[in-house]
Amino acid sequence: MGLKAALSKPFAAIINRRLNKLRKNAVELQQKTFEHLIGFAKQTEFGKDHHFEQISTYDDFKKNVPIRDYEDLRPYIDRVTKGEENVLWPGKPAYLSKTSGTTSGVKYIPISKESMPEHIKAARNALLSYIHETGKADFVDGKMIFLQGSPVLDVKAGISTGRLSGIVAHHVPAYLQKNRMPSYEINCIEDWEQKVDAIVTETKDLDMRLISGIPPWCQMYFDRLSAISGGKKIKDIFPNFKLFVHGGVNFEPYRARIEETIGFPIDAIETYPASEGFIAFQDSQKDKGLLLMVDSGIFYEFIPAEEFFNENPTRISLKDVELDKNYALILNTSAGLWGYSLGDTVKFMSKNPYKIIVSGRIKHYISAFGEHVIGEEVEQALMSVANQQGVDVIEFTVAPQVNPPQGQLPYHEWFIEFGKLPKDLKIFALEVDKALQKKNIYYFDLIEGNILQPLVIQTLKKDTFINYMRSQGKLGGQNKVPRLANDRKIADELKEYII
Repeated sequence: MGLKAALSKPFAAIINRRLNKLRKNAVELQQKTFEHLIGFAKQTEFGKDHHFEQISTYDDFKKNVPIRDYEDLRPYIDRVTKGEENVLWPGKPAYLSKTSGTTSGVKYIPISKESMPEHIKAARNALLSYIHETGKADFVDGKMIFLQGSPVLDVKAGISTGRLSGIVAHHVPAYLQKNRMPSYEINCIEDWEQKVDAIVTETKDLDMRLISGIPPWCQMYFDRLSAISGGKKIKDIFPNFKLFVHGGVNFEPYRARIEETIGFPIDAIETYPASEGFIAFQDSQKDKGLLLMVDSGIFYEFIPAEEFFNENPTRISLKDVELDKNYALILNTSAGLWGYSLGDTVKFMSKNPYKIIVSGRIKHYISAFGEHVIGEEVEQALMSVANQQGVDVIEFTVAPQVNPPQGQLPYHEWFIEFGKLPKDLKIFALEVDKALQKKNIYYFDLIEGNILQPLVIQTLKKDTFINYMRSQGKLGGQNKVPRLANDRKIADELKEYII
């Protein structure tokens, strides 16, 4: 064991003691966060407009601060991006994180000098929690790769601007800099495919021990490594590779193929970072719940998902959440986002400590017929059957077909790229449909009532989703394939790829 690995274990024990305080005092820490945020932002333009001076309780806050998405908050954010100070948070942001929105075009999310360290702290603590629980620390002595966006930053009204992963790259602790890959020069390559090829060339002969990134883009890296190595498994290319850190999308639909490519079931840590804040991470290999970061400058609110589009939805804080219930996640942050709808839905798996899973997107659902099928239900239905039948699913998306050929009932149309096809596609589709009916009572009723026919699967050509994302200019980085839609925009684009 090297020096870094040896030193990491006592440090991990210290961090675990701090996390235990967080685990045991979550509601109290959220109250302190609430009071700090309101107090700190009273003299901002937003604080003045929303009477922060008069807010002393959460009920006061709800009366004065409405729920907003990016477009609703945009008049304030536009002032920030033009260089105005003290708008949403004191002073100017340290950074603007540039993201792509489905309805807003390019979005600029402020990151303050107070919020930036929380991104680094949470990522660090995710690794230290793993070390503390498992005793496995050797990975810190080898090379670690972070598949991420370019660290090259632009300047907008005096504020450094770029992708979140690129911004974070500037804050990697000094003790990890020598271990970290890819090199700065290669990390700056903008074209994703050129970048992956360059990373493969640079890393193929190194002692890679930790690999981190969004699962589909890590899979691309693994596939290209394997291809230039004569079809070797990743474990034979990197014999000391022992830890996979991922986030951005649900890992389960990708797990089987990634583990097949690696050559064994690897330890994995799920993280939940967003430009708006680092929200949660998996602190134990014994369960899949993500520990909510309750002392990181974010005050959380929750709206029951089924009420989100109501005029006056129920709006609660952490102390009133229920287990196994879908909530739209609302953030109030130390970068000046207030009553901000992140767009994600979460479920609490535990309240002692508070642990969540990400269950989907509030706008990514199918309810063309009143069924309100969400991402979690679709993913679980598909993967439960795929795992039973030994089917390899590379990627998929689902859309409603509300205008089927004459004489047919409407249906959900699934576009799936398989790595390994089902022996009988019709039987596979029926089993997935049955699994979805068990997950969603409304969908079951529509099938039983002959309002919908069972789902239809369209099999897609190899590399369909890579080619589709390339055609949209969204290959790699933090871009993800939407799994669900209420329209047929993506479905129509995929028609040319159907086998």
